[in-house]
Amino acid sequence: MKKILLLLGLVTMLAVQESSAQKFAIKSNLLYDATATINLGVEVGLSEKFTFDLSANYNPFQFADNMKWRHWMVQPEIRYWTCRKFGGHFFAGHLLGMQYNAGNINFANDFLGTPFSQLRDYRFEGLLFGAGVGYGYAWMINKHWNLELEACIGVAYTMYNKYDCPKCGELIGAGKQFYYGPTKLAVNLVYLF
Repeated sequence: MKKILLLLGLVTMLAVQESSAQKFAIKSNLLYDATATINLGVEVGLSEKFTFDLSANYNPFQFADNMKWRHWMVQPEIRYWTCRKFGGHFFAGHLLGMQYNAGNINFANDFLGTPFSQLRDYRFEGLLFGAGVGYGYAWMINKHWNLELEACIGVAYTMYNKYDCPKCGELIGAGKQFYYGPTKLAVNLVYLF
């Protein structure tokens, strides 16, 4: 976590020194906000058509009946803007890393061959790493505000421990699995500097 904060601080410091004519943005993904996940993204202009985006997400909460989706995640991303940075169409390539502790989620269903329905009866702790590509569009609301949509697909690999029930926590095994499908969905509210 210290490395992530250090990296965010370095990106912010470098970007603030260059911050003029929309070279720097701070953003929040409203979809993550809806899941009680604290998130912050920073984006730095690298050239006329390329930007570097780094988002960090953290959910420390445990909900009623010991339901949890605790995790922290980082997603560094390079974007290519078809017209100019921070406006219009863009294509993206990203990496992702996550540590998670999830269980007792009754509304989880299997998705694209991944047995998410097991989250109803078991608790999982593990690490996830992946990469993806995507497309997005940013609408310029005014000089400093944008609304941005993005969808990415890719692959992720997870290594996890599986526990008998969401609450008691007796270890019953470990596993590894690949996931293919959406790796990022975003509705970002963006403030530009």
